[in-house]
Amino acid sequence: MTERKKRIVVGISGASGAVIGVRLLAALRRLGTHETHLVVSASGAVTAAQELGLARGDIDALADVVHNVRDIGAAVASGSFLTEGMVIAPCSMKTLASVANGFADNLLTRAADVMLKERRRLVLVARETPLNLAHLRNMTLATEMGAIVMPPVPAFYAHPQTIEDVVDHTVGRILDLFGIDHEEIARRWNGLADEFGGRAAREE
Repeated sequence: MTERKKRIVVGISGASGAVIGVRLLAALRRLGTHETHLVVSASGAVTAAQELGLARGDIDALADVVHNVRDIGAAVASGSFLTEGMVIAPCSMKTLASVANGFADNLLTRAADVMLKERRRLVLVARETPLNLAHLRNMTLATEMGAIVMPPVPAFYAHPQTIEDVVDHTVGRILDLFGIDHEEIARRWNGLADEFGGRAAREE
């Protein structure tokens, strides 16, 4: 049998931050290590158009395989379809609630449910602030079932200069969670000694 490429499912829901999912797809395409399976909710497509000016076809072109969010019979709806895991970026509070409570009413949330039941990696890039008690409880439920809740919090210690720097760092952290080598994080933290030592050297 020929060795198949590893697969990863990327979901994009309707929360603000569509750029994270889009940049993740672009990074995975550039790296070429994984076959990407994309599921975009209807509101996710609307948000991407509003925030990025992207048509649905522009997003689809970044993935290897595209699945309709209404196609509950798609390959990614079954645990027998082997993948390395799934990322939902961004993950709306509605999608988080559906995942946390097993309400697999579309392919996006069904694919996430598959990851949990098969004990595969599921990363939820939760986008909302401030958080109410329902949000927090749903994050706890999802975490207790094995998901990783990863709000896209800026890493100011990396001294980002642009929004692109912030997004790239977030994408890099997602890739780290799957053990995928990348160059998205231009400057990793090496401790305060390195930080202040570098500054001292520059000042001299």
